[in-house]
Amino acid sequence: MARVIAICNAKGGVGKTTTAVNLGAYLAAAGRRTLLVDFDPQANASSALGANPLEISLSVYHGILGAVQPHQVLRPTQLHNFHFVPSAPHLAGALVELVNEPEREYFLRRFLNHLRHRYDYVLIDLPPSLSLLTVNGLVAGDEVIIPVQAEYYSLEGLGQLLQTVDLIRNNLRHPLKVTGAFITMYDKREHLSREVARELRKHFPHPVFQTEIPRSVALAEAPSFSKPILLYRPDSVGALAYRNLAEEIIKQEVAFGPVAQTVSSQNFGNFNI
Repeated sequence: MARVIAICNAKGGVGKTTTAVNLGAYLAAAGRRTLLVDFDPQANASSALGANPLEISLSVYHGILGAVQPHQVLRPTQLHNFHFVPSAPHLAGALVELVNEPEREYFLRRFLNHLRHRYDYVLIDLPPSLSLLTVNGLVAGDEVIIPVQAEYYSLEGLGQLLQTVDLIRNNLRHPLKVTGAFITMYDKREHLSREVARELRKHFPHPVFQTEIPRSVALAEAPSFSKPILLYRPDSVGALAYRNLAEEIIKQEVAFGPVAQTVSSQNFGNFNI
């Protein structure tokens, strides 16, 4: 059964999508069957993996509403073991369509329950807001990891996110675990980056990963080539950082229980099996 990890921060531009795409790529490269669910109407993760959001006919929107079978929205990436569920701008309509539905917070979780047995990891890329879509993503996840940009505004927004996590635990009775936070856009030469990292490790009430994701031109360029950094510039500092982050996540498997199988079957890419 997969570890389902939501990647969340209500602040935009902190590296959620960059993390979802590149962490997923390195987990797959390590032999873990990995699924990335793009749950942001901006569909940047889908674009980074080669899909054109304006041309997508079947997306996560159709999946959560039950308009198609869950396996019909799966797409392969350029990497073995790595699939994704694309998003598109029409996902924003779900905010209106779900608002009066009973148990509206559980639509994504029900959708993923049909797929999670196929994978070792499911990563959910969430929008930069605390909307009904974000709540669906957090309820669908067993864990949440939080990218924190190396600036003070990011630290100030963490309290609101942790309050949302507590509300989900208490009001929806969902035992969501905060697996950890990590610094993004880090520059060790800048005093501000070092200070934010120090404050996060000192005051954040949950684990903080050792890996710090640096500012990297290669990381910024890779989406324009529709490739994860592993395929675009595997020798870059950004690639090394995401490989290290994936290794930290994998080391946690001892606490969560080992994955059933670390290498996919020969027929894994066949969505009809």
